[in-house]
Amino acid sequence: MTDPTPASSDTETVRKIAQALDEMNPEQARYIAIFAYILGRVAHADMEISPDETREMERKVMELGQLPKEQAIIVVQIAKTQNMLFGGTENYLVTREFNKVATREKKITLLHCLFAVSSTDQDISSLEDREIRQITNELKLEHKDFIAVRSGYRHHLSILKTPED
Repeated sequence: MTDPTPASSDTETVRKIAQALDEMNPEQARYIAIFAYILGRVAHADMEISPDETREMERKVMELGQLPKEQAIIVVQIAKTQNMLFGGTENYLVTREFNKVATREKKITLLHCLFAVSSTDQDISSLEDREIRQITNELKLEHKDFIAVRSGYRHHLSILKTPED
């Protein structure tokens, strides 16, 4: 059961998602809430979240949080909705919270997940790529970290594709 007094730094977005996970350890639920929201931030960078992006977000949330599919679906749906409604004002705040609670290794894992979500259609748009770069900056990771992860997805980068691709 979650602590009825959430951390004072939590945004409404994080609280809503964490409530859907009220049977988890509160810190783990909060972490999953933040993670799911940031996945939604990249999926929504091009103003549309495709069914494939949604399924990939659900897979990542299930894997990371070791959640049953039904719970992951709820978390992702809340994250997507919150991102569409409040993304402009909450993006930095939620990512800042992730920066506070995540280790460097978890930040790199998040970068891999962001690229995985954005490449579900085999095409990482320049908008998605820029959003991931912005998140990398907000997480205080170095440019070389961004490039190292991005290189594994370079064949999906729209900017590097030739017209016949």
